Amino acid sequence: MFHFLKSISWGLLVSCLFSDMEAFQGTRDDISFQVGLIWSQVKEPVIVPLLRVAVFACLGMSLMMLVERVYMGLVICLVKLFGRRPEKRYKWEPMKDDVELGNSTYPMVLVQVPMYNEREVYQLSIGAACGLSWPSDRIIIQILDDSTDPSIKELVQMECSRWASKGVNIKYEVRDNRNGYKAGALKEGMKRSYVKQCDYVAIFDADFQPEPDFLWRTVPFLVNNPELGLVQARWKFGTAGLWRISALNEAGGWKDRTTVEDMDLAVRASLKGWKFLYLANLKVKNELPSTLKAYRYQQHRWSCGPANLFKKMVMEIMRNKKVSLWKKIYVIYSFFFVRKVVAHINTFVFYCIVLPATVVVPEVTVPKWGAVYIPSIITLLNAVGTPRSLHLLVFWILFENTMSLHRTKATIIGLLEASRVNEWIVTEKLGDALKGKGGGKAPKKIRFRIGDRIHMLELLVGFYLFFCGCYDVMFGKDRFYIFLFIQSIAFFIMAFGYVGTIVPNS
Repeated sequence: MFHFLKSISWGLLVSCLFSDMEAFQGTRDDISFQVGLIWSQVKEPVIVPLLRVAVFACLGMSLMMLVERVYMGLVICLVKLFGRRPEKRYKWEPMKDDVELGNSTYPMVLVQVPMYNEREVYQLSIGAACGLSWPSDRIIIQILDDSTDPSIKELVQMECSRWASKGVNIKYEVRDNRNGYKAGALKEGMKRSYVKQCDYVAIFDADFQPEPDFLWRTVPFLVNNPELGLVQARWKFGTAGLWRISALNEAGGWKDRTTVEDMDLAVRASLKGWKFLYLANLKVKNELPSTLKAYRYQQHRWSCGPANLFKKMVMEIMRNKKVSLWKKIYVIYSFFFVRKVVAHINTFVFYCIVLPATVVVPEVTVPKWGAVYIPSIITLLNAVGTPRSLHLLVFWILFENTMSLHRTKATIIGLLEASRVNEWIVTEKLGDALKGKGGGKAPKKIRFRIGDRIHMLELLVGFYLFFCGCYDVMFGKDRFYIFLFIQSIAFFIMAFGYVGTIVPNS
């Protein structure tokens, strides 16, 4: 009897489970049916037209980028083939001693080094600035310390005092606020009374280490060519320059209205008619961002700032009467609109949103010249400038596509002047902190909080690309899923913060 009742109870239990599963299956089928019905009703009248408009707009922006890249490529080739060396195009004579006048024949040079809580690099930067070769009575080193950490402030001040005891004319300047960030510090530094005796000013960020002969190679250009306002050197990863103070002042000085104060000043000076000279063979050592977090903050500034500056200066450029129409078109369209706005937005929207969407909406097609040929040509033209890195081309494409999300967001913030438009977070620097005495110190493991590691937008885009890839596997014919899966993995790696988690020794 017991076994009979037990078998009946098991039978009832199994039948209940099967009925629940059938009910769940039915519910799931109903949900799938409802979703499919909504999709079919929205797809034709809404999704397809909108996607076609997006494809048309993205193809237009791609053509803009192609024309700009080809134009710049031709200019670079012509300059390299037929361009004259700076010493040939502009008058350059080495500075010479005068027995009668002595050092007074040398112009007075101010060297500004702005810094903020730079514990790891303050000694390197101050040492490099004080190590510049120039008559000691014709140079002033100005350390602009905005540090908020009292211990770092004390260290910087002690380092300045140490160099002053060696006879270096070094000034340690602080202020009671950080208004305007770096631009505010530079502007405040230019107000000091001793600056009035200076003719030129060289600006180096805290991670810059100029060679001792930097001034000997740059100052003669400004001395012998009064039309030049700036001589710009080349970073080993970027740029550094020497300004004519009269040009800086005529352009309106440093302004803190954007996060790209140097670009702001350069554009205003060019509108005043000043010319710039770039010395590609003069390199200044500096430091790359050491972590993904630092790199993201830097890229936010460098994407948001130019877009915001474009919005603020476009009418000023158009109304300017000192420059030609061609120069106005170049600055507004080529320099700002295409390079600083279109390039960021189109890279993300086209390659990470619109193209994958055409997999799910096969009614909308993208011509092969827009999906393959144009991006390939643009990529190759960008890669030509660094032939030694061609083996990294695929990784570079994946990384740039992933970073384009961050840059697009920053660009939109700059154009709309949203809440983070003037956000300034100083790029963390490491200096020589990771170099062991024997060079054998183990790589440093960077620790992150979970909030710093997970980036939700990248995660969502990664899932979107992965979904489109799966859809293409099941229903597609062009094998686009290969790109979609690889790019989704790149977004996942970025989303979980597995970039820059280990810092090498060199």
